[in-house]
Amino acid sequence: MQSSDGKYYKTDVADTEQLFRLIQSIPSPKAEPFKLWLAQVANERLDEMQDPELSIDRALEQYLKLGYSESWINPRLKSIEIRKELTDEWKNHELKRVSNLRRLRT
Repeated sequence: MQSSDGKYYKTDVADTEQLFRLIQSIPSPKAEPFKLWLAQVANERLDEMQDPELSIDRALEQYLKLGYSESWINPRLKSIEIRKELTDEWKNHELKRVSNLRRLRT
């Protein structure tokens, strides 16, 4: 973002967390809709941590909103689930890199 003097400063760059914290600190009624939205999203994510199936339902809704067909969405969600199971299995067996596989073969 360009400052009023036309220059760019490192302090002008904010990551997402800093941006959300900045919005939360604004004491303006105009910031209230953003604060409410942040609270809603945080609540949804906490609910998803308690019940992971909610995140699958949310993904399904988002794919439908983007115009994908159910015949595309179902295999997509299944592939995500299978990939997660596979990476969990690798983690359980401490296989973190392909180079570990090469060492195991020799």
